[in-house]
Amino acid sequence: MLPDSFWPPVFDNAGSLDIYIADNIVMKSDNKIVSRDLGRLVNLEKLGGFMFKNSFVIALLPGFTLATTAMAANSPAAVELEEVVVTGSRVISNGNDSPSPVTIVENEKLQDLRPSTIADTLNTLPIFSGSRQTVNNGGATGGVGGGNAVSAQLNLRNVGPIRTLILMDGRRVPPTTVTNIVDVDAIPQMLIQRVDMVTGGASAVYGSDAVTGVVNFITDKNFDGIKVQAQYGVSRYSDDKTYEAGIAAGTSLFGDRGHVVGSYEFRDNEGVLKRSERPWYNRAVVIGTGTATQPYKLLEGGRNPSQPFGGRINCGATCSLNGQYFATDGTLSPFVNGQTVLINNSPFTTLQVGGAGGYHDASFKAPLRSHQLYGRFDYDLTDNLHAFAYATANLKTNEAYTLHLALNNVVLSSNNPFLTPQYRTTLAAASPTFTLSRTVDQDSRLGFESKSDQYMAVAGLNGEFGDGYNWNFAYSRGDTQLTTTILNNPNNQRLAAALDATTNSAGQIVCAASLNPATAANYADCVPLNPFGPSATSAAALDYVLRDNRYQAKTIVDDVAADISGSPFNTWAGPANLALSAEWRRQSFSAESGAQPSEVVNCAGITSSRNCATNGLLWPQSFASVSKAIKQSVREAALEAELPLLKDAPLAQSLSFNGAVRYTKYDTVGSYTTWKAGLSWQIVDSLRLRATESRDIRAPTLNDLNAPLLIGANTSLDLLVIPTQNPNAPQYTYGNPNLTAEIGRTRTIGLVWKPEFLTGFSAAVDYYKINISNAILNIVGSNSAYQNACYDSGGASQYCALQDRPGGYSRTPANQAVSNLVTRWRVQPINIGEVQTHGVDLELNYNGQIASRNFNVRGLVAWQPHIRYVQPAALTVDQGGVAFGTFGITAAPSTRVALMASIQATDKLRVDMQTRWRNRLEMWNEPGSRWEGDSTMKPFTQTGVNFSYSLPTERMKSEVFFNVQNVFDAEPPPGGPTASQTGTPGSANGFATSDDVIGRYFTLGVRARM
Repeated sequence: MLPDSFWPPVFDNAGSLDIYIADNIVMKSDNKIVSRDLGRLVNLEKLGGFMFKNSFVIALLPGFTLATTAMAANSPAAVELEEVVVTGSRVISNGNDSPSPVTIVENEKLQDLRPSTIADTLNTLPIFSGSRQTVNNGGATGGVGGGNAVSAQLNLRNVGPIRTLILMDGRRVPPTTVTNIVDVDAIPQMLIQRVDMVTGGASAVYGSDAVTGVVNFITDKNFDGIKVQAQYGVSRYSDDKTYEAGIAAGTSLFGDRGHVVGSYEFRDNEGVLKRSERPWYNRAVVIGTGTATQPYKLLEGGRNPSQPFGGRINCGATCSLNGQYFATDGTLSPFVNGQTVLINNSPFTTLQVGGAGGYHDASFKAPLRSHQLYGRFDYDLTDNLHAFAYATANLKTNEAYTLHLALNNVVLSSNNPFLTPQYRTTLAAASPTFTLSRTVDQDSRLGFESKSDQYMAVAGLNGEFGDGYNWNFAYSRGDTQLTTTILNNPNNQRLAAALDATTNSAGQIVCAASLNPATAANYADCVPLNPFGPSATSAAALDYVLRDNRYQAKTIVDDVAADISGSPFNTWAGPANLALSAEWRRQSFSAESGAQPSEVVNCAGITSSRNCATNGLLWPQSFASVSKAIKQSVREAALEAELPLLKDAPLAQSLSFNGAVRYTKYDTVGSYTTWKAGLSWQIVDSLRLRATESRDIRAPTLNDLNAPLLIGANTSLDLLVIPTQNPNAPQYTYGNPNLTAEIGRTRTIGLVWKPEFLTGFSAAVDYYKINISNAILNIVGSNSAYQNACYDSGGASQYCALQDRPGGYSRTPANQAVSNLVTRWRVQPINIGEVQTHGVDLELNYNGQIASRNFNVRGLVAWQPHIRYVQPAALTVDQGGVAFGTFGITAAPSTRVALMASIQATDKLRVDMQTRWRNRLEMWNEPGSRWEGDSTMKPFTQTGVNFSYSLPTERMKSEVFFNVQNVFDAEPPPGGPTASQTGTPGSANGFATSDDVIGRYFTLGVRARM
């Protein structure tokens, strides 16, 4: 409770006190202590007959003490409030008693540091590593991210966003994809008051999926007034333009018994649609096989000499045109070779630096366009019974592009009518056919447009009865429709028909299949494709071959939850608090697809059979429909207790135990028990120790269990054949109905220190260790570690089942022949091995004054040296300190630092700054691999600064702000994964995902509140 000393005497001039109100925090009114609603931000004026002079803000700091951060000289001193329920517990009423590490940040402070989406802003904190954003550094195929690879996904500890539980006001947010990942863009940003992050297992308290922690978005449910904001941003390259605008309003109704709030936000970010827009991006590719004879080597400026933009022909050694290419449309020229790349003084022929070779130009940052709506209504039915309902909608669209259309050794007739008579004569003399390879540098990039319509509605009751017992009941429903349009998806049958050109009786160039009476009707609209030159292919031919296919997936979640808490008895050290909770939820998923994996090519009427394999795949990118909805339901019951053990004892001002146990039953994978035990030991006023241990689970998702067949293209390096090749083999991705839940064990121990000799300073340090057994890992057969495990076993390894090839898998001369190239890769989730990680989090805070100006600084450090994936029959892989790796394309720096500072420079001007740093990264994590040259990526630092200028008026508080991100225009160091883009340079990667790739970025905006 607030001590009497907190309430000062009457001042001459009226002022105000802004104070954050958390769960059941208390405040004084008419000399009485009263409870307020969860998450309320109130403005206290003339409270209890007192007036306050000079506004100041009270904000949560580590150690969960409320302390002043903008206090005037004659304002009251900082005080501790004892009634704060913290995220991570349903019973702890004092944040200082929490045994779990909790990081708390105010949304307004986040926006001052980085005025962007809340996901982009949170990902500047070191505890988030490996999160996905609109910057796309990997494949954008729909199978990644549940159909949207550039959705906003929060990832604590870099062991997967699927192991981070997202809450809103303490309630589970329904997943927005079948992969159980929450796209946090669905959270209403303007009415977020703060974000609580529990960095430790919390499954026993909140349910499964909270293996690495919880992110809880606390809304301002009692906002009163109107606030608006608008901003415009642009990069130093005059691209990535962003337009944002929003409005929020709230007011009391029915004589203060009711309250309504609502908001609308619009965002339009044009993104960066080509990597060539950044001069520093130089198509960094790692070549080689990692062996002693052919070590890995970083290559920049890579081009594929076999697939130039104009097309290169192969007509045999005796043909005078062999190896030439179409430098201009219709005209052959000797091929211009680039610099030969040497590995161990031996030439690497797949790539060259410079020359006439081709490359790809994937998108850098996906455009984002969204409409966010939110509304909430609260009503006090009686003094002890409260009803509420709220709904949110997020309508957003992302877009990403990857590979250009590539023609790889397509067979063409020597009498192709698009050739000049001279070339036809020369080619026909050598052979009736020849082959051509080309990268089509026209409007042919494979793309994915993801339109996500996310809706969530919640209604419930809460109240109190008896002697301080509180209860809650709520029903929520989440409904997400994700429509992914595959843009420019090549139809292999149409492509074969369009390449099979001939002339009709009128001398017109047509598709041969259109002249065959048996197939003429099917190919009446066929447009022949001219492949001979950089711009020779007509737009009409590309429109005929490249199709747009729509995949529409629907995820529905129903959730009913209830809890009751109170203090049924006292111990010798104080009241014991208990909470009993129960939850039932059901998730269903269905999908319709316009490009089915079961669709095959019909080669009837197409004379060039090598370009048209009968019963081959019709689409290189496809989804399977789920005609009958697949479902999963779960029932849970949990008990949590907070038991005081000591009070006012020697070396123990207080000692309390916090424990929880939960029983969970899935109708798909059975029953599990999770638990949590923790101690909070307040030794003296300035020092508190805390420790927890927990058992947590993550059940396999509907996608893990039942994912329908997804077929995509894969050009990874085949490490068995000699010389190594990059075959364009299909990749089959599908689920595994035999999965069981993975089990997490988390241990944390830490301390909170607030020295009396340094007023305004606090420090928190926590060590954690996480071990996930029976881990569900998505095993990718083309990965070099699994390839080598297969070949080293002579074909006996279980990983050999993740690829198909005509011959065997042992390293024998017969199997290493090019005729034994892989024909199919497979990807499947498997309960295999363990994930092990540990680290230390450090948080430092100081609030004081410089030259009589309020100043605060906050430092956050995350040290996570290892993220080990231990698997049978394969080498242990360590993702810690690695930029790219077997189990993720997101960087995992072992040391991450964020330094934030704010100073009130003048009465109207405030300056905020944030600097982020990550340590040096290894490019790849394959044990035992060899490198030629440097295998690391240099450390990276980026700094942002924000200037806010207040424009006070009688009826409105407003401010204009100017924000600069990446002030020093730091360029990310080059790097890439191994054995992935050697045949398709420029299609992905080239930088660590955590680094800023946009460059210096300017944002100008205004915020106002009435």
